[in-house]
Parts: sequence; structure tokens; C-alpha cells
Amino acid sequence: MALVELVMPKLGESIMEATILKWHKKAGDHVKQDETVLEIATDKVDSEVPSTAEGILEEVLFNVNDVVPIGTAIAKIRTEGAAAEPRQPAATKTETTAPTPPKAVSPSSNGQKNSGAVNRFYSPLVLNIAQSEGISMSELEQIPGSGNEGRVTKSDILKFVSDKGRSASPDSRTPPNQPVNQSTNQLAKVIHEPPAQQYSGNVEIMEMDRMRKLIADHMVRSKHTSPHVTSFTESDVTNLVMWREKVKKDFEKREGTKITFTPLFVEAIVRCIKKYPLINSSIDGSNIIIKKDINIGMATALPSGNLIVPVIRNADQLNLVGLAKQVNTLAENARTGKLKPDDTQGGTFTLTNVGTFGSLMGTPIINQPQVAILAVGAIKKRPVVVETPHGDSIAIRHMMYLSMSYDHRIVDGALGATFLTAVARELENFKQDRDF
Repeated sequence: MALVELVMPKLGESIMEATILKWHKKAGDHVKQDETVLEIATDKVDSEVPSTAEGILEEVLFNVNDVVPIGTAIAKIRTEGAAAEPRQPAATKTETTAPTPPKAVSPSSNGQKNSGAVNRFYSPLVLNIAQSEGISMSELEQIPGSGNEGRVTKSDILKFVSDKGRSASPDSRTPPNQPVNQSTNQLAKVIHEPPAQQYSGNVEIMEMDRMRKLIADHMVRSKHTSPHVTSFTESDVTNLVMWREKVKKDFEKREGTKITFTPLFVEAIVRCIKKYPLINSSIDGSNIIIKKDINIGMATALPSGNLIVPVIRNADQLNLVGLAKQVNTLAENARTGKLKPDDTQGGTFTLTNVGTFGSLMGTPIINQPQVAILAVGAIKKRPVVVETPHGDSIAIRHMMYLSMSYDHRIVDGALGATFLTAVARELENFKQDRDF
């Protein structure tokens, strides 16, 4: 007989912990090797953790909603016969979740825990507790973190709730003529739980699922973090459209993958980022961090209607064929729930195609901690004025609107508009005689 530890698997280079969503097995159950034992979640993807050995699940070490550091033992499996070398578990099936970039915080320079950092990492569990207890983001940012790199743990936020409950006056905690309740949890509930909302008319109440809550939190956080400005322009993409129509069959036959518009857009964006590198940056306090790597996030629709943002890493080092293969692979993995946590990490600039569903233009929300996001609308045929050496004329052209939201703390209107116009001109000047 041997006792094998099942540990929280490594889910990606920047993933330090995961939240337990559901146990598929309980203590005393028999498990087979590679059989799913539990489901876990990061702020990017949900994953199933398989057993690394066959035997009896001797002990479950953590509960649902517990946040567990990577590499920590989460269960013990008693096996029969000689002890086998336990394998490093790997998540075998993933489900995509919210398009949220990592909310990281750098350790303070004096080595102390950072208690008021901007863009700190908060685990899904901590965010859920904060939401349920009515803790604002400004309050959350002031909580001293005892976790890795000053992160706020479950114990930290519960202690904050407890202290806040004790500090509240009896008049604010209880209704008039009622005794003061000494239970911390009940005090917190009285303080923070809003009265039940009454709805008139014929309505259906649908609670947000976990993914939608994460998306909502990320969108609100982005608006609170970055002063958004959005610029618009349009581009005559007739040459690009005609070229793609001409080569798409040969491209798929020769390369084994389809050529969509997305890699063509990414190619143009990469060229312009090289000209205007400040667009490819982030903010850390009063420092501007200009990213040398160009990692393009592409917003991808899921069957559920939600969006995920997988990342094309080092997009500037890929030719058009390489970009097309990356785009198609990431999009397919997103739709089929096969994205790995690393696939959604490290983006430096995001492209979203609001024209996929027929929209002409949009005002996208910045994907934190990036400073800009570009949206492309539906390509429509329109009569436009065409300037030629022989004079102006009216012609039917394929036109597309582009819009870009940017963080006005470091991207001024001049730079934002210049970059957006540069992308539009790159698309307009597409050479129809190019090879792929």
C-alpha cells in the first residue's frame, strides 16, 4: 500500500493559484488513473484535474471555493502494491471563461506587502466574497495581503469583514429596538446585504453564471482604471477583399488552413505598432512599461455568446501563413474548450471584430492592463469618391469602419488617431499582387 499525493497542477507560467469549483469524487471513492477527480478555475479557464494514480481517495484536503497555490497537495490516494512515481497532473479539458487579463501587482520595493497597489491580482473567490459583502474596489485595494507577492487571501478578506463588522456602531448594524447581534457573519450580512429588489410586471430573473460575473467585474474595473477615449476612421479595403477572394482556395489547398480577414488585420496592426511602440504598453503607477514583445489578443466569440481573448504571441515574428494558422487554431480551441491558461495570458494589444455579427462600428473597452483596443466593423459595399490622376469619380468600394479605445493617461488623441489612421492606410495600400 502506498499513499500518493494529488497536487494542484501547474496551469501556466503566470498562474500561481486556482479555485476549487467541484469535487467529482469524495473520500472513500475508488478512482482510476487519469479519471477526473475535481474541477478547478483560474481567472482565465476552468480545468478538470485527473488522478495521477489508481486507488482509493483517502482524504480530500480542501473544500469547494478554496483557493489553493500551485503545487500544493489537494488530496491523497491510497494505492495497492508498490508505490508508483506520481505524475505531474495536467488539466485534460478546459472551458474558456472571461476575457480578463491577469490583474498583477509588483512587490513593493522595500519588500513589505503591498496594501494599496493598483491592478493587484484578486482570485475569483476573493472577488466573489467582496461582491457578496459589499466591499468596494477602493476598500479591497487597502486590505493588507498575506499571500504570495502581497495577494489578498480568503482569510485576509474575511478578517476585514469581521473587523468592519465590529467597528460599525450598533445603530448602523441593527434596526431600532433590536438587540445587537454578536455574530460577525450576521453583522456583515446586516451591513452589506441589500434589501430584496421588487420587480413589477412580467419578468424572469436569471442569476449571472460565474463567467458572466467575471466579465462584468473586468469591464467595470477597466472603466474605473482607464479614462477611455475612442477615435474612429474608415478604410477602403477593396484591394484586401479582392486579394483574399482570389487566393483563398489555393491558400487552403497549399497551407491546409483557411485565410480569414483576421490575420490580415493583425499583420497591419503589427506593422503600425513597430512605428508607434507606445501603443504596446501598460502602466505601473507612474511608470510606463513599453512592451518589446508584440502579443496580439483576438476577441473570440464562444458558443455561449461570451467572449474570450486568446493571444497570438510574438505576432511580429510570424508571416501571414503563420498568423493564419495561429488565428484558426486559437479560435477553434476557444470554441471547443481546449484553450490552455497560457493561451490567454500576456497580451499587449487587442483586436476585436465587432463586424462579425453585422455591427458597423463599436466603442470597445480596454483589455486591462493594456492601453488600447482596436475594433473593426462589418465590410460593406458603398459608393465613394475615388481620387485618380485623371480626376475624381464615384465607384463601388468595400469600406470598413475602424475604432480604437485608448487609455488617455498615456495615449493622447494625436497618437491614438495617428495610429488608427496608420492601420487604415496599411489596409488600404494592400498589394493585390503579393504572394502568401
